[in-house]
Amino acid sequence: MKENRTTKKESFMQGVFTLMFSQVLIKILGLVYTLYLTNREGFGDKGNAVYASGYQIYALLLTISSIGVPNAISKLISERVAVGNHRGADKVFKIAFVTFAFVGFIGTVLLFCGAKIIAQKWLQIPDAEMTLVALSPAIFFVSISSVMRGYFNGRKTLKATAKAQIIEQVFKTMFTIIIVEIIAILTNTSTKLMAAGANIATTIATFTSFAYLFLYYKLKRSEIKGEISQTINYRKESVFKIVKNVLMVSIPMTISSVLSSINKNIDAFTVKRILSTYMTEEMAIQKYGMLSGKVETLINLPLSINIAFATALVPAIAAARAQNDMESATKRTSFSLLISMLIGLPCTVGMCIFSQNILNLLYPNANEGGGLLKIAAISIIFSILSQTINGALQGFGKVMVPAMALSVGVVVKFILNITLLKIPEINVYGAAFASAICYAIAFVITFIILKKNVKLNLKVTNFIIKPIIATTVMGVCSYSIFLYLKSIIIEKVAILISIVIATIIYGIMVILLKILTKEEMKMLPYGVKIYKILEKVGIY
Repeated sequence: MKENRTTKKESFMQGVFTLMFSQVLIKILGLVYTLYLTNREGFGDKGNAVYASGYQIYALLLTISSIGVPNAISKLISERVAVGNHRGADKVFKIAFVTFAFVGFIGTVLLFCGAKIIAQKWLQIPDAEMTLVALSPAIFFVSISSVMRGYFNGRKTLKATAKAQIIEQVFKTMFTIIIVEIIAILTNTSTKLMAAGANIATTIATFTSFAYLFLYYKLKRSEIKGEISQTINYRKESVFKIVKNVLMVSIPMTISSVLSSINKNIDAFTVKRILSTYMTEEMAIQKYGMLSGKVETLINLPLSINIAFATALVPAIAAARAQNDMESATKRTSFSLLISMLIGLPCTVGMCIFSQNILNLLYPNANEGGGLLKIAAISIIFSILSQTINGALQGFGKVMVPAMALSVGVVVKFILNITLLKIPEINVYGAAFASAICYAIAFVITFIILKKNVKLNLKVTNFIIKPIIATTVMGVCSYSIFLYLKSIIIEKVAILISIVIATIIYGIMVILLKILTKEEMKMLPYGVKIYKILEKVGIY
């Protein structure tokens, strides 16, 4: 039993780090085309506003049609695979595929036909119409891809999902730059057409992701048939019952994603609309572009690293529960929360300290928004911890809790937006502050409920006090080094060196403070070797 549990731990962490690596690569590629667009003459913050406003509507419809699906399908598949019911898992996959192909098609039609009304009446940014039309086919491809990703996640073949996402982002980055550059040359830098071209690239990329997953499934079909032939514990389920089960699990998960998307759409609906009552329309659009383009991109970087835990936790905990192995489920949850804290806290502090310097480095042609990034960075720690908690709660079957918690946060966000944005001295900063409060509320609610239902192995010293000490030392040292370097070399080089040094200092502090226990250290990739070295030098 002990050996079996060790294997499971390694399998879980292998999946986590596979997804983590892919997400880091994806965000780096995403940053490449975002930097290109923001610094491209004729695009900038105004182009970001047109691009992002259309994209947020697309994201909302996409969320309704598919975003909760991967975790829902992976939960249902992993529960059946864990007890040997491969035939039942295959049946769930096929029925879910047909169901969400239909849902995705409806989403595509709605966005295509309603693009003009949405752009002119809802967003009050008429230039966004073409971006919505360009994005509409992507909803269908992402919907069916989501089912396939959930199927492979449930089978613990997370590499397929990771590769599909990397392929999608590679094509998106490549085609965004190519298409926008061609349009810029042909139209003398038309912002509206460049934004639409960037979103055409998104549609092409979603198709390539689906194509890869479909080919991978065909390649593995003979292996899957072999597993189906060895099925045990098969329980016959009607099509209606399977559809009902899929929807009962996916809808609560989707509600959480819908609320997260609504949270961003609150900004799309309110920021430009309210700011334009006391400043020019062009300035209001640029302010929204700063928030939705540069700031959101940077804030999402650390979230993308941590999402691997949330994704891997759902099938891992569901499978452990199906086998009545609550000890493994609890350990994985506690470990994932600790790592999320260790990721989120330094990212929050680092983004606050170096906010303007980061914008100067990445967006030399449009570097406004340092104060906005500083405020928005507060939400990172709460968002990261909420991601992990939500994955754990969904795995434990508490699928409605994240949705209910976030709904409270979204209501508060809406109230704060319409209150703070009306104050000229606060303007767009109010939206960033409201988002931080929203995620803080959602975190507090979900954490309290998780602790009531799961006996977490989290000590206050290791989970809160020591990470704060490590982050404080990192922040003080790295900023002092930056101030010194800035006086002798150019700022861009100084900030890069300071960030590298900050990472090293933080890693050393985590080790010296012994934040990770011996068992937790060994759960990391190459953790056994790292622990032996630390043991030899007398640290552990």
